Amino acid sequence: MEKPVATIRVKYIVEDTDRHGNVRLYLRKPGLTKVRLPGPSGSPEFWAAYHKALAVKAAPVRLSGPLQGSMRWLIVEYYKTPEFKKLEAKTRRVRMVAFDRFCAGGDGDRAFADMRPKHVRARRDLLASTTGTANNLVKFLRVLFAFAIRYDHHDRNPAAEVELLKGSAEGWHSWTDAEIERFESKYAVGTTPRLVLSLALYTGQRRADLAILGRQHERDGWLHFTQHKGRNQTPVRLQIPIIPELRRIIDASLTGDLTYIAGATGRPLKPNSLGNSFRDWCNAAGLPNCSLHGLRKAAASRLAELGCTEFEIMSITGHMTSKEVTRYTRAASQRTRAEGALARVTKEQTADKSVPLLDANAQSGTNDQTKTLKLNTKK
Repeated sequence: MEKPVATIRVKYIVEDTDRHGNVRLYLRKPGLTKVRLPGPSGSPEFWAAYHKALAVKAAPVRLSGPLQGSMRWLIVEYYKTPEFKKLEAKTRRVRMVAFDRFCAGGDGDRAFADMRPKHVRARRDLLASTTGTANNLVKFLRVLFAFAIRYDHHDRNPAAEVELLKGSAEGWHSWTDAEIERFESKYAVGTTPRLVLSLALYTGQRRADLAILGRQHERDGWLHFTQHKGRNQTPVRLQIPIIPELRRIIDASLTGDLTYIAGATGRPLKPNSLGNSFRDWCNAAGLPNCSLHGLRKAAASRLAELGCTEFEIMSITGHMTSKEVTRYTRAASQRTRAEGALARVTKEQTADKSVPLLDANAQSGTNDQTKTLKLNTKK
């Protein structure tokens, strides 16, 4: 009588017989994808495939939301903080877009405890073609890890050890007088483009502020308003005089009921729409390098050329520190200093001419060597 063959039971192995009577072997382990193994069970091919399938690490089980301890989880926790909720809607949106891009790039599931400066630097370098975007990511990650330290999630800020990329020292192109004249020759007083140009040039404000300015802000010939940027955290309240030229242009223009700048329907333009429209107006005037923000820079430069101090310029532009104003007005300040220096030289030369050089030498007994030195100095 033939002895029965002993059945070997292997952990996680299940059998399935197809309609042709063939036995199929599968490894089914919790947390792993079901894997079919070659038969027969116990053969060298079977054991090789079995151990290879077991070596695969199980994926973390997510009950709901991002995996705790991951970068994505830390970002979601940051979104819950009062600090984030108090930010301007636009600022929140910009940060969320940057973090979404960061997570989509493969770092969302990385444990934030494993993040090192080299990881942040690598992601920064991928965006190096747009310096502002690359630097913003580093800045936002600095804020994120500062939150992690503050809330005892982590004890290190790897982004703080990553340097920002150096962009253009000039920044936004500042309009020249020739470019302003070209725009003005294209758009006459009374048109909306000319009104926008004048408001930007004679108030030095950002487009978000230009879009809301209206007659309700006028008081005794001055504009009284709070700048849009940072209004919920560090509000900047300004009072700017309406100079005669701006008054003339406003009065000659067709304005809206609540705002000076209005669209074709008479309704206020949102900041983005205003920026897009102004871009089209500049292109039509043959000024592709000019922008609405460039007029803010031009306004600060003009004030610097008139000899205004940095604090006087800040009282118009609303800057909180002089760093940005200095960058805006660097060229204008250099020109003003150069004019002042040469004016003093000219004044000294004029004073020298009050007494003829030869007569002065004769009166003082100056020898020929001294006379030669003074003539060389005047060249």
